Amino acid sequence: MKDNLQRYFIECAYDGTAYNGWQIQPNGMGVQQVIEEALHTLFRKIYPILGSGRTDTGVHARQQFAHVDLPVMNDDALQQLVYKLNNILPEDICIRNIFPVKPTAHARFDAIRRTYKYYLSFQKDVFSFRHQYYYRGKLNMQAMESAAAIIPHYTDFSSFCKSHAASKTPFCKVETSFWEETEQGWVYTISADRFLRNMVRAIVGTMIEAGKGKISAEELHHIIQKKDRRAAGFSAPANGLFLHRVEYPEDIFILQ
Repeated sequence: MKDNLQRYFIECAYDGTAYNGWQIQPNGMGVQQVIEEALHTLFRKIYPILGSGRTDTGVHARQQFAHVDLPVMNDDALQQLVYKLNNILPEDICIRNIFPVKPTAHARFDAIRRTYKYYLSFQKDVFSFRHQYYYRGKLNMQAMESAAAIIPHYTDFSSFCKSHAASKTPFCKVETSFWEETEQGWVYTISADRFLRNMVRAIVGTMIEAGKGKISAEELHHIIQKKDRRAAGFSAPANGLFLHRVEYPEDIFILQ
């Protein structure tokens, strides 16, 4: 890294409805591109950013991180940068914080845990339909809870990976997988060290098949063991999915 640059982590949140996912795309606007363009407006120079991971088209993020190498700034200057970026960025993208990290810190490879939440509703709501999947029917939530409990017992999630995805390995260490009832509906939470492309939506879609009585817990074991995406259920709609949290080891941060 050049001497006049410092590595920073950008913490952001976004409503993914209008975007073709996080990553820059040749055929549509990605959140990454919008933030890079805002940085270019302020610095008059291109500073590429790299996120903790991709989110698919229409998927949201309550917490996403990206790293970037920028001119050295003190805490006041960083707070001003956050303010200026938020004035430039559209209403559906927000910069929450920018802070210094070690020169080798990597937003993607240093992440130790990622948590996604999927929001499922059985009641039509015109004010939140962009942020939850409205399911028109009844589901056996006990069957879905039983299905969710099976997920952490496996590490190979080939059956839930989008066909022709560029993932080098299908292995993920899932720590938590459960459904819980809220006032708005049901929420599925899953945490892992990494996720495959389309993995959470495919898992949710397969659990909905269990809730409909189309597959049993025993059949879910067989689906995972087949390591074939065609064996699993449909991909649940993107609008119900949120990247909820990304966690890092504390030793990569620099206190100012």
